[in-house]
Amino acid sequence: MAALWIAHVTVTDADAYGRYAALATSAIAAHGGEFIARGGRFVQLEGRAHPRNVVARFPSVEAAETCYHSAEYQEALGHAKGAAERELVIVELTE
Repeated sequence: MAALWIAHVTVTDADAYGRYAALATSAIAAHGGEFIARGGRFVQLEGRAHPRNVVARFPSVEAAETCYHSAEYQEALGHAKGAAERELVIVELTE
């Protein structure tokens, strides 16, 4: 079943995070991921708000998790560490 990769992000270093985003985009696409929401308007109803919210759809939970652990994504993630506060979860769709 398809899965969603959902990230809630507060960027603290825009230059470094920009480097992360460029590399992460390629890594996510290489693992079958496609962005369906990326930093657009949102309404926070509960919990702590983050100014940037990203949702990518993957073919499966396994594909999303493989992407996260891939060398390409880990290289990208190196730029995000210290450049953002992030929360990331993978959720299987129940279509």
